[in-house]
Amino acid sequence: MPTQSANPIPQGMHSLTPHIVCAGAAKAIDFYKAAFNAVETARLPGPNGKLMHAAVRIGDSTLMLVDEMPEHGAKVPKALNGSPVTIHLYVDDADATFARAVAAGAKVTMPLADMFWGDRYGQLEDPFGHKWSIATHQRDMSAEEMQQAMRQMASK
Repeated sequence: MPTQSANPIPQGMHSLTPHIVCAGAAKAIDFYKAAFNAVETARLPGPNGKLMHAAVRIGDSTLMLVDEMPEHGAKVPKALNGSPVTIHLYVDDADATFARAVAAGAKVTMPLADMFWGDRYGQLEDPFGHKWSIATHQRDMSAEEMQQAMRQMASK
């Protein structure tokens, strides 16, 4: 039995970490590298060649992923007729990241625009069926300012 106790949240991790299922997790890693400048931090192939666990770091956060294994309940969004989940990614330059993701194969589902809540924001679907929102925060706004901006937008 180890004499040292482990940190309950491993070094470099956050309390909340998305863990997604991909049809072709190795190809998904390549896509995330190209689209979001991801850095691969872990890869554990199983005996059948499928990835049992993998992780990439995007910005300051980890994204875990595995290959599709329906026999173990690991199903991809397309097998479920889409995903109700959107992974939100804040970046320094939403326009550059958005363009890089589209060039890597993402599909635009909501074009980038300056939003009433102060972000430059748009949405994509990656080639593996996962939804992403990409944003750069442009201005801080109070709750009252956001409410007023939302009312102005709705009245147009």
